[in-house]
Amino acid sequence: MKKRIFVYTCAITLFACFTVFAGEKAKKIKPTCPVTGKPCKKEFSVSHNGGTVFFCCPNCPKAFKKNTKKYTAKANYQLVLTKQAKCVKCPFKGTKVNEKTFISVKGAKVGFCCGNCKARALKAKGNKQIELIFNDKAFKKGFKIVKKEV
Repeated sequence: MKKRIFVYTCAITLFACFTVFAGEKAKKIKPTCPVTGKPCKKEFSVSHNGGTVFFCCPNCPKAFKKNTKKYTAKANYQLVLTKQAKCVKCPFKGTKVNEKTFISVKGAKVGFCCGNCKARALKAKGNKQIELIFNDKAFKKGFKIVKKEV
């Protein structure tokens, strides 16, 4: 009897994990304007950190250029989300990524060197997590431009 309960529990757990994973795959996160958070349009863009960042309207590139530092983490996040850049090293330490530490940060794949760095990233939530992982210092340590344009 205990064996049967164990088998059923395992089956239900596997089914639940598969359902959650399938749901994550189905939800493709679309990039948003780093200035307003609205959907991007390809006709409004600027070069940034070796890639192309997209905006929602002609005013946002101007705002971005005027105060790039304010929007740079969201712009770097967009570069990863649009697959122009990818994580090649730990964004915190700049060291080799442990394959077991990859996480999805609002749809962007990010890896870390160790469990401590991963935990640090997971502890931050929302915009604080994006600011922590995709600020210019972390971006330059951990990410590499792989495609110039989308």
